[in-house]
Amino acid sequence: MSGILRTTDVAVSDVDLLDRTVIAVREAGAALRERFGEVVRYQTREELMRALADNDDTALDILRPRLTRLNPDAGWVEDELDSGALPPGEWWVVDPAEGNVNHLHALPEWAVTATLVRDNQPVLTAVHLPLTGETYTALTGTGAYLDGRPLHVSQTADLGLSLVATSQARPDEDEKVVRRVGSSITAMLFDALVVRTSVPATLHLLNVAAGRIDAFWQFAGARADLLPGALLVTEAGGQISDAEGRPWTPKSESFLAAAPGIHAEAVTTLSR
Repeated sequence: MSGILRTTDVAVSDVDLLDRTVIAVREAGAALRERFGEVVRYQTREELMRALADNDDTALDILRPRLTRLNPDAGWVEDELDSGALPPGEWWVVDPAEGNVNHLHALPEWAVTATLVRDNQPVLTAVHLPLTGETYTALTGTGAYLDGRPLHVSQTADLGLSLVATSQARPDEDEKVVRRVGSSITAMLFDALVVRTSVPATLHLLNVAAGRIDAFWQFAGARADLLPGALLVTEAGGQISDAEGRPWTPKSESFLAAAPGIHAEAVTTLSR
């Protein structure tokens, strides 16, 4: 498929499209940063969901019109809990407040993400961390970057010397998945040096791409959590699969991103 996308005004290359996507996620991040700092108090699940939706809407009011103008023929996905394959063609997969619950609790681990997917393959992504001002980007075949600086995964070859991470897949997860998450953490506690468990998934994957974390895994999971990081890790030289070592797709029931030197060892641990 051609690397040229038609907008309402001019033809925009993927490189230019990524540059404009970066502007959009930074603007949305600035709006969310204005809402950050106080712990949001809520008494019921309904109040929590309204608070989460308010954050999402604040960012989407900026992201949706800007990204739609850039590529009006692309479909639009903004539910961060959606999973599975997309229909053929181009789609914007957006998480307007990745780590939204952290934002509500005045914790710093949250971001704004926008990824263009073609035929279920991520081709460009921009992930912005408003509190640090950092922006991570990747474009298929050109590498992964942090504010223009190339990223490279870890060179470690020993899981026993590795810092690894996982994330809760989603609220109200199926009991079978929850138990599998628990057993995988136990297995990694025996085999890895340090195990980190927290949300959101995307921030762990940024760290894998940057070589700070050696591997990340998750069971189930959502497209918006995994597609940005999958592209960043791959473009930074990492290896992506499901937890059993098979090729990963949005339909997969598990996900593993690792430095090549420990990928096979991580698969063995997660398969126990």
